[in-house]
Amino acid sequence: MGVAGLLGRPYKSIRLEWTSDLRLLRVRLCVRPIQCYSLAVMGELQQMLDDISANPGLVRHFVMTSDVPQVFNFGGDLSLFVLLVRAGDIESLELYGRRCVDLVWWMENAADLGIHTTVLAQGDTLGGGLESVLPFHKVIFERGAQAGFPEVLFNLFPGMGAWDFTIRKAGFAVANEMILSGRLYTAEELQFRKLVDVVAEPGEGEVTLDRVVRDVDPRLRGTIAALQARRIAAPVRYESLTKIVELWADSAMGLTDRDLRLMERLARAQARKAGGAEEGAVEEIKRLELENAWGDARESFERRAANGGDRRLASAGDRRRQR
Repeated sequence: MGVAGLLGRPYKSIRLEWTSDLRLLRVRLCVRPIQCYSLAVMGELQQMLDDISANPGLVRHFVMTSDVPQVFNFGGDLSLFVLLVRAGDIESLELYGRRCVDLVWWMENAADLGIHTTVLAQGDTLGGGLESVLPFHKVIFERGAQAGFPEVLFNLFPGMGAWDFTIRKAGFAVANEMILSGRLYTAEELQFRKLVDVVAEPGEGEVTLDRVVRDVDPRLRGTIAALQARRIAAPVRYESLTKIVELWADSAMGLTDRDLRLMERLARAQARKAGGAEEGAVEEIKRLELENAWGDARESFERRAANGGDRRLASAGDRRRQR
């Protein structure tokens, strides 16, 4: 096929660029109407990855970025999830999850193809968007970008690699904290937790990306060998990923109407951001966190009030008996 064949496919949601001196393939994501992992863009990404695999030695560096301002990727296609859950179509949900797993599994095995992978996130990176960057060999975030796994806010969990890859990179405690809290993290917080390798200043992500790739290139063979050894020492298993997808799809079937309305609310916020609005899914998630915190506090207060009332009645009864 060669470079011309690799670049010549008529993709709609991804744009490919080639840097010949580094044998670097850059993928720019621009998914409409919402920057998420829709079935259409996943099909294009899989075709592109299959082309790379079919031409061993052609690509040395694989780089992914976003062409959508202030957004890297919002993750799963929430509108599709709602439709499938309301229709009771668990088979299609599992199929969607397996397609996501196949993409992260290719990234996980890129070193076996002699390819070093780097990703640059310059904006919001949520749910499946964050899951998709974790298998990359180098993860760069611009300061100001935020990321997290908000799925627990609507009674779901990230099911396409979050547990496996976060545990390997950052440990069980960090994975537990991030996935069960649903909160968002800054680039600096993610770097502290070892999920981000480099934090670039705002607007300097491109320069940082070029520097990181060119620093790796002279020692690429040794780096690739070390990364292959890392996979042996701390393996992520395909069977684990697919088993979690099955659990994720089964859990999704139990979502309530309230949960689905929250997903729709986030999808609308994503669409607003894609349309150029200042606020989007990140701000909506923060509002959900506040609403949940207020709801928890109110329930706790009501329980304490009820228990206190019971105790006061019991005390009054004791006093009457003593008289």
